[in-house]
Amino acid sequence: MVTYLDFERPIADLESKIAELKSHANPDLDISQEVARLELKAQRQLKAVYDRLTPWQKTLVARHPGRPRFTDIVSRIIDDFSPMAGDRCFGEDQAIIGGFGRLRGRTVMVIGHEKGSDTQSRIRHNFGMAKPEGYRKAVRLMKLADQFGIPVVTLVDTPGAFPGVQAEERGQAQAIAVSTATCLDLKVPLIATVVGEGGSGGAIALAAANTVFMYEHAVYSVISPEGCASILWRTADKAADAAEAMRLTAQDLLQFKVIDRIIEEPLGGAHRQPTVAVNALADALQHELDRLTQETPQALQRGRREKFLAMGAL
Repeated sequence: MVTYLDFERPIADLESKIAELKSHANPDLDISQEVARLELKAQRQLKAVYDRLTPWQKTLVARHPGRPRFTDIVSRIIDDFSPMAGDRCFGEDQAIIGGFGRLRGRTVMVIGHEKGSDTQSRIRHNFGMAKPEGYRKAVRLMKLADQFGIPVVTLVDTPGAFPGVQAEERGQAQAIAVSTATCLDLKVPLIATVVGEGGSGGAIALAAANTVFMYEHAVYSVISPEGCASILWRTADKAADAAEAMRLTAQDLLQFKVIDRIIEEPLGGAHRQPTVAVNALADALQHELDRLTQETPQALQRGRREKFLAMGAL
């Protein structure tokens, strides 16, 4: 069942009416033409809404509870996934999951944020907000993949790194910095995809990649719109204005060359047809891995570093 966002209410009303007509169908009464008319109207309205989404509305779509998460994506496109736990220093952080698996026959290391899909799992995964041990686990897994010459694929979906006191006490900033540096040092292909939210250093710690993809309605920024609004206007109520000013959409970031490609989503967002959205990502990953695996380890490392050093240069 689709969970509707506030700006989708007109579509919700139409689709509710369609569902009601179908549920009360009478064999003696042909309602097929009426249903077809309403379905066409709903599709047109859905397209009209999604063709003109504001940055704030895209942020809401990126946070949609039905959007494919790390575990959803892995279960659909990664065969024989073997999760690996622990940072060998403090403990296990389930906000970041990683392990070996096969993407259409090719062995890869897959690492990403997991937000959870219901109250219990969201608490267990800390809403995708990793602590230092999560980033240290990511570093351990990336180095392991590097050692065996296995490409790394990361899936970014986090509001940001966990801001709690205990995380700072255990070296949050250092863990994020080391994870980012490890991304840059790898001599194997690294492809990152922002699948939902890409928030702050918690995102870049897994996204300093040779190639960075973003889903069409994902967002990627140094701070959340609410956080930005709280700093600039002293109120989170200005989040929509902040989102507009921050240029956090995939379309903006492609223009600024912060990302390399946009993965199109089904009409109405990835949450409406997750299988279609995930398969599109798998196609893009396969094509890019085919290209990157032709490069030498030195070229991969050099290209990645030069790419990020060039960002923002005049």
